[in-house]
Amino acid sequence: MLGTLRFAQPTLLYQPMARDHARSDSMTPHTTTGQWRAAWSLAPYVWRYKGRVLAAFGLLLCAKLANVSVPLVLKEIVDRVGHVDASTLALPILFIVLYGLLRFGNTAFTELRDALFARVLQRAMRGAIHDVFRHLHAQSLRFHLERRTGGIAVDIERGARSIRFLINFTLFNIGPTLLEILMVAGVLFVKYDPWFGAITLLTLAVYLTFTIAITNWRLQYRRAMNESDSRANARAVDSLLNYETVKYFNNEQYESDRLKADLKRAEDATVQSEVSLAWLNAGQAFIIAIGVTAMMGLAAQGVAEKRMTIGDLVLVNAYLIQLFIPLNFLGTIYREIRNALTDMEKLFGLLRRPPEIVDAAGAGELRIERGEVRFEQVGFAYDPRRPILEDVSFVIPAGHKLAVVGASGAGKSTLSRLLFRFFETTAGRILIDGQDIRAVTQASLRKQIGMVPQDTVLFNDSLYHNIAYGRPEATRAEVLEAARAARLDDFIASLPDGYDSVVGERGLKLSGGEKQRVAIARAILKNPPIMVFDEATSSLDSATEQAIGQELARISENRTTLVIAHRLSTVVDADEILVLEAGRIVERGNHAALLAVDGRYAAMWRLQLRDETETGL
Repeated sequence: MLGTLRFAQPTLLYQPMARDHARSDSMTPHTTTGQWRAAWSLAPYVWRYKGRVLAAFGLLLCAKLANVSVPLVLKEIVDRVGHVDASTLALPILFIVLYGLLRFGNTAFTELRDALFARVLQRAMRGAIHDVFRHLHAQSLRFHLERRTGGIAVDIERGARSIRFLINFTLFNIGPTLLEILMVAGVLFVKYDPWFGAITLLTLAVYLTFTIAITNWRLQYRRAMNESDSRANARAVDSLLNYETVKYFNNEQYESDRLKADLKRAEDATVQSEVSLAWLNAGQAFIIAIGVTAMMGLAAQGVAEKRMTIGDLVLVNAYLIQLFIPLNFLGTIYREIRNALTDMEKLFGLLRRPPEIVDAAGAGELRIERGEVRFEQVGFAYDPRRPILEDVSFVIPAGHKLAVVGASGAGKSTLSRLLFRFFETTAGRILIDGQDIRAVTQASLRKQIGMVPQDTVLFNDSLYHNIAYGRPEATRAEVLEAARAARLDDFIASLPDGYDSVVGERGLKLSGGEKQRVAIARAILKNPPIMVFDEATSSLDSATEQAIGQELARISENRTTLVIAHRLSTVVDADEILVLEAGRIVERGNHAALLAVDGRYAAMWRLQLRDETETGL
């Protein structure tokens, strides 16, 4: 939801552009501006520790000053060694000691800098990933229905690595290396022929221009490689999550072929990236070779003409080693930084994506006094071209039970999603104790509603964790009581590890009925004033359904309850039953009244009785 929320009248909060907005990130155009915006998004995570950052930069400057001073001292050593006699023997020794101290100082300052900055680096990376994770949970249900879990997981993992690389090498390699080059060029300008400094700066300018131009051209291959890699990972994860479906239809080879095609595209993009990298490395080496040759030729000529000493030649050579080896590395670093920016662009692209459902400005807490739920002329459509609900109005008085029945696709489960505000109504409004749910915070709304969904998905953790998830702060005694109320205690007692038994990915180690009872236990533990049962007993056998039905009836007492059901036998005790058809309420009343009308509900009742009779036979 991107527009302004209004409550005075029904508003169309879903716009057609939302579908474009929900496209996969692979369809989002990559731009240099977007990449640097992603890098700038990282700055606040680093600058919040500005004391450590400034101290690290101070140590870095000391290291560079020591490094630039080493060739100057080395020159003095070489020149003085050639004129050593007994009276001046102490002078080279002092310079040799100074040479060693400067060498050690360069390393010591660098290591101290890294040690000081380590916590900044880890906290910045942790903070960014944590914010992305929280932001993903803040996204609407629409986003999570359309995403590919495997692809997003790869994007986050790759983005996390890129954050570490970008902080380390941007702050402590590119900038400092350029600073060192300028310092060396300044020394050469002042002490020697200006051509030394000019060649240094000209080589640097040509090198950087070539590196930036070719690296930017190569990014297309890097992006293609990333997209293919993400697609292949998403395909593999999706296939493994649906392992049973693959087996049911004997489609192992089909899935393997699809993954092979994705891997082939990733291979082609990777080869293109590596070939272009070879050309880049060769060009960089050629530019450096030209610069080094020109510098050494100029220095050799100076020595031959007696304008320079052997020490000067050694100094120039030492500066060449200090400059051009890091310069070659600088090209690699820039290349990797652009790759890292490409990777990180997706990560921060997730963070910049605004949630569709947001709390209104000044939204307050939902205050429950009685627990009355009211739908007023509610309309909804996932896609404007296909309405799901139209003009739906009903009231669930406090402490009453209302059931909604109808054929699959009638819009029954959509009612619960709207009540939880997973989606916004496109018309009408929903009130709880007279409060429009769009005017209260989502957290306070969902805190007051318990849910037993039709399709229960569990965490790959222990049974105890999955039950306690309904109220993590609950005591162990309360968790065990909730399990007993859901008729789970005997089943858990039969397991070798009891409550510590791990349920597997999405709870696949449990049967459908066992997963449903875990969901019921969670709702019991949450103990909210409003309960929603969405086909809560659909996966249970008749005996267990009857037993749990009694428990559901017990926990529904004195609570406002919305029951979405397919089996009519589970809702005969409801205070009111709504028959939903094609998104509209076509009948309403209690069980006896609806049978007396002999309409749609009565026909459904007779059909289910016949099916149960035939099954019993």
